[in-house]
Amino acid sequence: MIDSKNHSLKVIGNHIKAYSSCYFYFTLVSYIYLVLKLRIYRQLKLQGDQFMLILKILIRKAIHVSNYLLFTSSILLVLVTSALIVLAEPETFPTFFDAFWWVMTTVTTVGYGDLYPVTVSGRIIALFLYIFGIGLIGIVIGKIIDTFAVYRKKRQEGDIVFNGKGHYIIIGWSQKASFAIKEMLATDETIDIIIIDQLDKAPILDTNIFYIKGNASEIDTLEKANIKEAKSVLVFANDKISNGQLADGQTLLIVSTIESIAPEVHTIVEIMEENHLKNFQYINIDEFILSDETISSLFVRSAFRKGVSSIFSQLLRRSQGDDLYYVPTKPEWQTYREAFNDLLQNGATLVADRDQLNINRMLDNPIPKEAELYVICDVNTHKKLLNGGE
Repeated sequence: MIDSKNHSLKVIGNHIKAYSSCYFYFTLVSYIYLVLKLRIYRQLKLQGDQFMLILKILIRKAIHVSNYLLFTSSILLVLVTSALIVLAEPETFPTFFDAFWWVMTTVTTVGYGDLYPVTVSGRIIALFLYIFGIGLIGIVIGKIIDTFAVYRKKRQEGDIVFNGKGHYIIIGWSQKASFAIKEMLATDETIDIIIIDQLDKAPILDTNIFYIKGNASEIDTLEKANIKEAKSVLVFANDKISNGQLADGQTLLIVSTIESIAPEVHTIVEIMEENHLKNFQYINIDEFILSDETISSLFVRSAFRKGVSSIFSQLLRRSQGDDLYYVPTKPEWQTYREAFNDLLQNGATLVADRDQLNINRMLDNPIPKEAELYVICDVNTHKKLLNGGE
């Protein structure tokens, strides 16, 4: 009986030892597995980090590569791989255009699937495009988009240099400048207009309207607007300055700078007070506009004779009634009378030669070569006159 109990205890003990050994070895193996897995993970992570670091460096290098080199490399990549795929698989890509089509759909990740390589050499070329071509083209496309974004941002901030010719420059942004731009575009919608002011953002932008931020009394700012090649410069008085003397003083400083670097450019200046005209006479200004005097005179004339303001409005605004237009002289016009009668028959009234408004008292005088004739008519009549009466 005792031996039977001892045997049972011995068997149980052996089972316990066996289970303990299994648990020990299982735990040991699990620990070793975890250690190895952790080491492999760390090794892979280290290699992955190194790979990502190298990739980041390559991307940064590629971003800072010159645009010329990027575009040249992209063109060469497309052309060379197109030629190689034709040589590698002439049956799949019988023409260079077919190869070019496949390369472009591959590097732009479109992948229509209508053409694809089937040989080992062709697939190697495809793998090369997958690894390098798509990345390179992606960088080029990113550069193009970034260039447009930067250019738009620079235009909005006025950080540009204008290189065109025959443009018009408006200095000083105000409601009057806004109306001036509308009238200028109504006269000729193809002209280029440059606005110079110190606003943080462009007050208005369009395909032919540009903004340059800066002090108009500084030569660098005027040179950015290419003032030497401008057709005309309009200088508006600063509305933010309530003191007319200070406003005209700022205008005088601006036009002095303009005349020092571009004396041949036609310059029109708005002056707030008439008694400041003498200060501008030492500068070769082409035309003066007395803002306050003009408005006051129009008010007084309208007070004494109703309807006078509407006449001025028609002459000053393109959108209302007849307007004042310039017409070139014709060889057959020898005297003002001949020009007057010819224009009258076409629906226009000759009123001035430059600043001479006494045409009716000099009809028999010969028209000089430097004559600049102005007529009052509607826009259709003016177009007809410019087209030779057709």
